[in-house]
Amino acid sequence: MYPFVVEGHKRIELPNYFSEAKDRKQSREIRELQRSFNCLGRVHPENPGWTCFEQDASLDIKHFFGFESMVEKIVMKQYTQNIKKGKEVIEFYISELISEGVTFIPPWTDPSPAPALTQGQPEDAPSQDSGLRSRSNSVTSTHSQSSLVLGATAASIHTRGIPEIHEPEGASALPDSPGKLDDDYIARFLGHLTPVEESCLVQLRQWLKQTHKGKIPKDAHILRFLRARDFSIEKAREMLVHSLAWRKLHNLDRLLETYRSPEIMEKYYPGGWHFFDREGRPLYILRLGMMDVKGLMRSVGEEAILKHVLAHNEEGLRLAAEATNKRGYPVSACTCIVDLDGLSMRHLWRPGIRALLRIIETVEANYPETMAQLLIVRAPRVFPVLWTLVSPFIDENTRRKFMIYGGKDYMGSGGLVEFVEKQYIPDFLGGDCYCDVPEGGLVPKSLYQEELIDRSPDEPHLISDSLYQTAHVVKEFPHEVLIQVPQRGSVITWDFDILKGDVTFTVFRCKKSVSEGPHHQHHVSGATGGIGSVQYIDKSMTVGVDLSIVEPPHICRDGDSVQGSHVTGQSGSYILQWKYFDSAKASFDFPLSSHKSKVMYYTELLPSEAFRGSMSSLQSCQSGFSSLSIGTSQSSHSGLGSCPSR
Repeated sequence: MYPFVVEGHKRIELPNYFSEAKDRKQSREIRELQRSFNCLGRVHPENPGWTCFEQDASLDIKHFFGFESMVEKIVMKQYTQNIKKGKEVIEFYISELISEGVTFIPPWTDPSPAPALTQGQPEDAPSQDSGLRSRSNSVTSTHSQSSLVLGATAASIHTRGIPEIHEPEGASALPDSPGKLDDDYIARFLGHLTPVEESCLVQLRQWLKQTHKGKIPKDAHILRFLRARDFSIEKAREMLVHSLAWRKLHNLDRLLETYRSPEIMEKYYPGGWHFFDREGRPLYILRLGMMDVKGLMRSVGEEAILKHVLAHNEEGLRLAAEATNKRGYPVSACTCIVDLDGLSMRHLWRPGIRALLRIIETVEANYPETMAQLLIVRAPRVFPVLWTLVSPFIDENTRRKFMIYGGKDYMGSGGLVEFVEKQYIPDFLGGDCYCDVPEGGLVPKSLYQEELIDRSPDEPHLISDSLYQTAHVVKEFPHEVLIQVPQRGSVITWDFDILKGDVTFTVFRCKKSVSEGPHHQHHVSGATGGIGSVQYIDKSMTVGVDLSIVEPPHICRDGDSVQGSHVTGQSGSYILQWKYFDSAKASFDFPLSSHKSKVMYYTELLPSEAFRGSMSSLQSCQSGFSSLSIGTSQSSHSGLGSCPSR
């Protein structure tokens, strides 16, 4: 096979689409096929500045039921596609490097052996492969305090060890099989995965272990986001971290424990869970044609409807997990039957359509790949109008799962009985089962609330009493939180997520008391109240004279989730600062970024008596870890440490 020659690159590792597959079903089921596949990258013999990639494969078909010629053609076609895909992967990353201004990569060399422990080196210092991981991609500055300026920049902080999402290390379900998952575990909890899909799951999970330590979602949950983004790791990562931050902001992990649906929703919202389909998936019934959208919005409000729908989605996740444990195979999605009997022009009320689109957008972003199929029955003539308005906002993969039945077509062959056993089909659809889902109907106008009739869509959404706040950090305007510490030994704790961009996080102690009023407020369009960030530190204040740094600058990357604490050595005014961070760029590079970052944060001051010398005693009674997470370390402190004030 011909080599593909790349100038200036020494080592690029490509996914081997065949080497792992040969250990799976194909080699076990077809024992009359003997094949081999090799992929080699080496330095070109004539020019050491080139890397030569070579692939070769062989196939010996001894017997295949008389279809040997056909199998040979199929294999050759697949192999040709594999070569083409490998070339596209190489060219893609070369283009990425060129776009970043990288024109030369030094030759790759074998890593030198780990040095022996020398005199003066701490015995408990972690080795290169010790497996220790910080809570985030953050990096503590190695500069001394005397050399730091307020809010470190790329020129004053050097980053080391930033993990790459494409190079996971040791993210295995079994300690003796790095980079792979156990086959029995996959079959039991995840379902069929190709070697490439398995590799993507391992890579994304490893990245989450480095950035979201202590609250990593279960593999089945991560897999939903990968499937929603066609196993693009970067796109799935972006979607997942924003969803995790959204869950934290609105306390979704405790929704089933705390939510009590309004009496009006219990009586007039015609949707609920109803047994299971033929595959063991939870079955959801929604009588949309009987829903009085205007009446519900004017009696309980759009937020109450959205919260009710989210509670049903959370219950669906719980039912799917229970079905997985009970049935012995993975159940990761549900089946939904939408009855449109009664749908009319009154359902095309514009505020109602807007609310429906918002619900679809929220569910699509945070509960991807949770619907196996959606069966629309008794669709009336007005349905095409509604479908035209709604369908552009539904993901293409989701639209493929829709099956629409007009009239009574759903009763015959290929109808509901193909998906649900007749004994579980609701009686109002011609089945044999009583369905206790509310019938809906018109909400009496006497239940309307005046303040909900003309509510502005710009008002705060979903949950107004969230513990977390958001700040928009602009290049010249950091966001700062002032904390007044009444006594020595009190503990400042923080929990924040980077929703956009990169920042540096620093904790200062003011040598003089600072007033409660901020020095400056920076206004940002789209921010709550119009205020994006506040500043307490005057630009005339300097480190060493007016301020001392008690927690050195920490670089936090887009998507990081950071928890930490600081035991104060003195009483007084402390300031937590998030400052925009821009990676160092060459002078000829003109980035198109807006120099903005977004942070969601929560801070708390614990009294000194709550700290008994153990970091486990610092856990806030307010904070909690995701119910979607596996059992990992749940201590409330992070790699930022907890040392006394200096």
